[in-house]
Amino acid sequence: MLHFRTQGFNGSAVKYSPFFDNRLAVSTSANFGLVGNGRLFILELTPNGIVPLKWFTTQDALYDLAWSEIHESQVLTASGDGSIKLFDTNLNEFPIQNWKEHNREVFSVHWNLVSKDRFLSSSWDGTVRVWSPHRPHSLVTLPTHSCTYSASFAPHSPDILSCVSSDSHLRVYDLRTPASASNHLTLQIPIHASPSPPIPGKPGIPPAACPPSEALTHDWNKYRPSVVATAGVDRTIRTFDIRAPQQGPIAAMIGHEYAVRKLAWSPHLPNILLSAGYDMTCRAWSDGSDANTIGDIDLMRSGPASPVMGMELGRMGRHTEFVTGVDWCLFGSEGWCASVGWDESVYVWDVRAVMG
Repeated sequence: MLHFRTQGFNGSAVKYSPFFDNRLAVSTSANFGLVGNGRLFILELTPNGIVPLKWFTTQDALYDLAWSEIHESQVLTASGDGSIKLFDTNLNEFPIQNWKEHNREVFSVHWNLVSKDRFLSSSWDGTVRVWSPHRPHSLVTLPTHSCTYSASFAPHSPDILSCVSSDSHLRVYDLRTPASASNHLTLQIPIHASPSPPIPGKPGIPPAACPPSEALTHDWNKYRPSVVATAGVDRTIRTFDIRAPQQGPIAAMIGHEYAVRKLAWSPHLPNILLSAGYDMTCRAWSDGSDANTIGDIDLMRSGPASPVMGMELGRMGRHTEFVTGVDWCLFGSEGWCASVGWDESVYVWDVRAVMG
C-alpha cells in the first residue's frame, strides 16, 4: 500500500489518468473546504513511492476533478466559487481555461467518454450544465431544482446523462429529446420510495434506512448499460435498472456506519463496486448478480419486490478521517485503486488484498 500526504489540504476526489497507468490527479481544499485555497495535485507512481509531479493552487476549494478524454495532460476542476477550470500539467500556475456560470459551489465534473468534446458540471445552485472545451459558454442547462451533488454521462452513450441530488431522486436526461417539453428529462426515480414488503426468508432494507435523505453519489455500471448505483446520507447503496424504474432498487448493499460519499463500479468486473464513506472506510461489494453475465439482468418481476442483498467483500480502514474519493486503475490486473480523504492522505492499494 502506497501513501502520499497532501499536507495542509484535505482531499475531495482522486482520479487515475485514462492515458497513464502511473499518474493520479487529486483535488483538495484547505480547512476541509469551508474557507481558503484549493490545490490540484498531479502525482506519479514510481519505484520510490508516490511522487508529486506538479501542483496548482487555486483561490477557492476544489470539490471534484476529471481528466480530459482528448488531451493527456489536461485536468478539469470543480471549484467552490462556482467556476470550472482546465489545467495543463505541461504548463505552470494558471489554468488554460476558466468557465463561470454556476452561482454556487460546483460539486462535480465529468468528461463524456463517448463524445469526447463535451463535459458536464453539477452545482449546489440546482443545475447541471453541459460544456465544450472549445466554447466560452455552456451548451445546455438542465434544472434539477435541488442541490445536485453528482452528475455523469452514461459510459455507453454520448447523449444520456444522470444526476442525484438533495431531494433524493435519480434523474436521467437524454439530450436527443426535445428541450421544450421537460428540459430533456426522461426519467425521475425516487431513490427512497417506500420499501416493498420483504419476501419470507430474505432480509429487507431496514426501515430506518428508508426515509428520504440526500443522495451524494452515483455511478453507471460499465458492463450493464442500464444499471446505475446510488448512495448517500442514509448509508445504503442501491442499484436501479433504468429500463424498469417502477420495480424500485434491484439490489441493496448495507454496512456503512455513516454517509456514503463516493461510488465506483469496477472497470474489470460487472458485479463489483467500491464505496468510500464518512465512517473512514473504503469497502468492496458484490451486488449479488452473476459475475459471469455481463449482459442483461433479470427483469422478469412484474412489479416492485425486495431487492437482492449485496455482500461486502472487504474493507480498507487506513484513513483516519472522512473518505471522500475512490477510483479504480484502468490498467493492468484488476484490483488496484486509489482513495483520498480529509486526513490529508492518498492511498494506492490492491482491493484483492482486503478481500483476502
